This record gives sequence, C-alpha cells and structure tokens, in this order.
Amino acid sequence: MHWCVKLVRGRVAAAPWIFFFLTAGLIAFGALFAVAIIAPLALRFARKNGLNTFMTGLLVVHGALAGAFSPISVYGVFINDYLTKNGFESTPFILFIAPFLFNLVFALVDWLVMRNRPGPVAAGDRDIADPSSGSSASSVAVATKLTSFQLVTLIGLAVMAVSVIGFGWDIGIVTITIGVVLATLSPKDGKAALAKVSWPIVVLITGVLSYIHILEEAGTVSWVSDAIMGLGVPLLAALLLFYLAGFVSALASSLGIIGVVIGLAGPFLASGDVHVAGFVAALAISATIVDISPFSTNGAMLLANVDASVRDQYYRKMLVYAGLMCLIGPGLAWLVMVIPTMLG
Repeated sequence: MHWCVKLVRGRVAAAPWIFFFLTAGLIAFGALFAVAIIAPLALRFARKNGLNTFMTGLLVVHGALAGAFSPISVYGVFINDYLTKNGFESTPFILFIAPFLFNLVFALVDWLVMRNRPGPVAAGDRDIADPSSGSSASSVAVATKLTSFQLVTLIGLAVMAVSVIGFGWDIGIVTITIGVVLATLSPKDGKAALAKVSWPIVVLITGVLSYIHILEEAGTVSWVSDAIMGLGVPLLAALLLFYLAGFVSALASSLGIIGVVIGLAGPFLASGDVHVAGFVAALAISATIVDISPFSTNGAMLLANVDASVRDQYYRKMLVYAGLMCLIGPGLAWLVMVIPTMLG
C-alpha cells in the first residue's frame, strides 16, 4: 500500500486507479475477499482527500471483478475445470481478459462521470485537506519494510503463478505445498491463516457441484437445455440465460449461479449452436458485473466499510447502480462476446 500511494505522486485524483489495480491483482492471485482488504484503505483515503467515496468504492469492486477470472483464481479454476472435465475446450486467456476489459471500461466511465461530483460525505469529513494539494496523499500509508516471512510469502505467490500458468501444474497440489512450507517456517502464522480460509466458499463450490450432479441425474439439465434449444433461436436463448444469471446473481452468490447456469447450458453448448469461449466469457461477465449490489458478497463487504452516517445514502446509490448493471451488463456482454463469434 505504501508503494502504491507513492506512485500517484500527489495526484490524489488518480488514487482510485491504484485501488482498482491493487484489488484486481490480489483477487487474480486467489485472494477472493480482496474487496474486504482494500475497501477500508480506499474509502478512508477517499474521505481524507476529498474524493467521491462512491466512485472510489465502485472502482474497488470493478477491480475485483476485473481480476476474478484469472487462471489461478477461484472463479477461473472452477470454470476452466468444469469445461475440461465435461469435454469442452478451456480458454483461460479469453475467460480472464474479457471480464477484465469490461470492468476496466465500466470503471473508466464511472471515474470520468463521478470524479468531480460530490459523493456521500460522512460527518466530520467536511473539513479535510484540499484534495488538489496532495498534502495528505500519504496519510494512510505507514512506511514499513518487508519482513523476511512476508518476502517468502510473496515468493510463494510468484512460484504458484509460474508453476500453474507456465507449467500447467495442479493448483491444489501447488498451493497446499506452499502453504505447508510457510506454516513450517512460521507455525503461529500458519495456524492463524488456516482459521481465515474461506470455508463458506469451499462449501459453496462443493455444494454447487453436488447440486449440478443431482440435477443431471434427475434429468433436469436435459429438460431445461431441451427447452432452451426448443426456442429455435440460439442467440435469444443465450441472452435469456445471461439475464437470468445477472438478476439472480444480484441477490445471491455469483459463483453459485455461474455453476448452475453453466451446468444447465452444458447440452446447449455441446450442440455447437454457440461458441463455447464467447458464451462462457459472457456468462462470467453477466453473473459478476452486478456484484455492486449490497446483497452480493462484494457489495456487502463494501457497504460494511462505509461510514455509518452515510450508509443509507450509499446503500440507495448501490441499488440504483446494481439495477443499471442488471439491465446493461448481460445485454452488452451478449452483444460483444456472443454475436460476433456466432456471425463469424
């Protein structure tokens, strides 16, 4: 964080982009709750420097969604493994770069539209330093040096990225091995880290996979897929699935709805009526672009870090923005990712 703040060199208006890329980088390396890590820093920085806190929060969430589908993230591993195990071609690069570019564009629009507009102002934040002076740009950063254990941890992250992406090693074996090494070097930290594993997400993924298997055994998947293909218009069927994913995801887990929808679409994809890579990328975008909703995981984590005096106002703004994303996101993903691949 200290290094990142120094990069803006007093240009506090550019700081939200530091938070965008920092969140994207963290979640791309597997930190599923990157929003919970960055949101407190970002919102505090915005308040102290007179930035629009709503715009800053949006860039944090869009940053998380931009990096969410890297080949070594939970989302990326889940989808790529599902495709591979079910006989479909896995395209990790397309799955990663498409959501990244989509969220980068949305974040850019948010920044351009709202950077000079006042956002929710918490009590006591009106008498702050002039945001143009940059005098408090480093107020949230505390100069510190990396400890030897932190350095080893960063090396472990680099080893994981290179071994999984570069050599195709199994991410589970690699990460468990690195975790064992780190826990051996510092047993106290290893014990504390185990307690912070996202066990609800582990249960969610295994539960979704079990649910999909039950649906397949019961014939539900075939029935829904036959109904979709029975429409006779693959483009329309894909669009309906994307809007279904977007609206449901705004009220629930995006990872869970991706698992259900991709399971339902399995026979539909196998028919060859749609391009698998374009469909999966558009589905990923549709199910996550709405995650600013206060009912979703990322939205809830962001709202939890908002000052209590403006939380209701922030909540209403999040609902409006999430509604816009529900209306715009799936249709735009369909237009950009599915139509060109089918017409081509």
